[in-house]
Formats: sequence, structure tokens, C-alpha cells
Amino acid sequence: MRVDDDGLLQALHEGMFETPLWSGFLNRLLAKTGARFTNLIFRPVDEETVVELYAGQPPSAEVRNLFVDGDMRDPFPYRTMRPGRAYSLDELIDPTDTQQRAFYEKAMVPQGLTNMQSIRVTEPGGLDLWLGCSGGRQIGSATGALLTALAPHLRIALRSFAALERERFRSSVTGQVFDRLKMGWLSLDAGCRIIDATDNVEQLFQWGTLLRRGRYDRLVPASPAIDRKLTVLLKDFAANSESRPQAFNLSKDPWVEMLVTPVQAHGFAGSQKPVAIIYISGDRRSQADRCEQLVDLFGLLPSEARLAWMLGQATSIADAADALGLTIETARNYSKKIYAKTGARGQAELVRIILTSVLAVS
Repeated sequence: MRVDDDGLLQALHEGMFETPLWSGFLNRLLAKTGARFTNLIFRPVDEETVVELYAGQPPSAEVRNLFVDGDMRDPFPYRTMRPGRAYSLDELIDPTDTQQRAFYEKAMVPQGLTNMQSIRVTEPGGLDLWLGCSGGRQIGSATGALLTALAPHLRIALRSFAALERERFRSSVTGQVFDRLKMGWLSLDAGCRIIDATDNVEQLFQWGTLLRRGRYDRLVPASPAIDRKLTVLLKDFAANSESRPQAFNLSKDPWVEMLVTPVQAHGFAGSQKPVAIIYISGDRRSQADRCEQLVDLFGLLPSEARLAWMLGQATSIADAADALGLTIETARNYSKKIYAKTGARGQAELVRIILTSVLAVS
């Protein structure tokens, strides 16, 4: 049997993007070999999590657990199979092992599974994969040769899948970090069109106040002045990727700002070419919300909480007093009470306490 016809290899390499995984490949292999069912099983070394995929007539519970040796339910030594070599059922059954003989006679033969070819593939990152074809007399040396020929392609597919899963995990962790830091990012092309964006930025678009997704996916700031500056900046980035990043304040209450940076390294995927990455940072809560939380957290009076919040944003006591309509003397008296209630020994420590309190993740 040839591996390069019937779209078998194409289905193998596309299978990692299917749901369920590799369903097209297993069905093509089923048709090609005439097996009653084909199965693909993989799991990390020394882990009990097993991913089992199959095509064809669903096997019994016993046969479905054929490769699961963690609970001693598997009498066959699949862990000792040499990677890249196809094994027949006769090679896996020890005729002197009564448990293996009983498993074959009671679990497999009644379902017409008298023959099987199986191959093990390993991936440098620690994943093991088994591919098997089970059925009657048609499952023989030709099927074994096909599995052997598929082995290097299986190894590539498994390695690509492992790399994809690692990147998905890293992306998930990075997304959680960005979310906790109240940050997100989006990429833009030279026409200010959005190429990609993190979920929290998409939520910001749904609010529709500071930034929104306009026609043809164009990023539209609420401020016309910022919109004009951003358009000019992206044209500059398109011409010179070494241009200086620029920051914009989108809102003071709640505080939201963005940093627009040029893209200096491009990936190969996608037809749109990003010229800028925009990092957005801000608070989901209004100043009034934060003041209420400071009252709850430190037992401040509302007037003290308003001053504490401004001091916690590194505002000078004179500017904070002016913004709140207080005299300098009143602001200083309030600040002494704030420091006593929060345990801060000065404004710098008050900033640290507020930034590291639960307000940072609320």
C-alpha cells in the first residue's frame, strides 16, 4: 500500500486542526486497510491522561482500553514496543501469559478482531503515540508496511501537535497575565485595520466608548484628535519600523491608556501585514468605584478615600487638594488619617499598598 495516495498524508497533517482530532485520517486509513476499526492513542510519558481517537465500529469497553496500562487493564506490553516498527497481534501476545490469552479470546475474538497491526511513535517532548488497525485476516503484512511507512509522518504530525499545544498553553497563561494586569494588545496594518486582538480588547470594543471596531475592521478611537494622530503614526511606521513608539491617554476616569509601537519582526502566517502593535492598559472601574472599595478595605471615610485614590495615582498633595476642592491644610490632615489607617509611612508606600492590594485584580 502506498502512503501518498488517497489523500492519507494530507489528512494526517490537517488532522490536528479537526474536531475530533485526526478524524479524516482515521476514516481514510479505515477504508484503505479494510479494518473493522482504526485507533490513534497518545499521552505524555508518566501521565494518566489518555487521548483516544478511533474510526469504524465502536469497540467494546475492554478493547477501547487496549492501550491503557495505568490501571493494569492492558495485558499487552505496548510500552515496550520499539518506536517506528509495526507489530502484529501475534508479536504482542505471549502464548505463555494466561492473562494475555484470556484477553484475546474473551475480549477480541468475539468481535472479529483476530488480527491487528500497531505501531508506536515517540516525540522528543515526551509524547507517545500508538496507531493501530484491527480486524480480520485482511489485516496483515501489507497493513504493517503501511504503518511503518507512515511512522516518520506520524512523528512529524505528533511533534507539530505537541508544539501547537505548548503554544496554546503559553498563550493562555500569557493572556491570563495580561488580563490580571488589565492589559491587552491588538495589531494593525498600515490602514489602521485590526488584524488580531486579545479577548479583553474585544470586550473593550463591545463597550463602544473609547475604542470601537469600525467598518472594514478599522480601529476607531472615540477622540477624533487621537484618530488623526494614530493614522499619521501608522503611515510613519509603515515607512520606518524604527520609528519611536507613542503613548495616548484614552480616558482619565476610568484610567485607560495605550502605547503604539512599530512591528519590527513579522511572522509568515496570514495575508495582512501588521505595522503596529497597540498595548492597552486601564482600569475597569471608575474612580467612584475605587473609592468605595478603599472605604471597605481600609475603613476610610469617603472624603479620605477620594484623596487616598488620587495620592495612590502619584498625584501631588497640592494638585489632589485643588482637584477635590480642599485646602492644603485639610488635605494634609486627611493624609495623616489615611496613612494611619492604611499603615503607609508616606505617599510612596501608599502607592505601593494600593497597587498591590486586591484592587489590582478586582
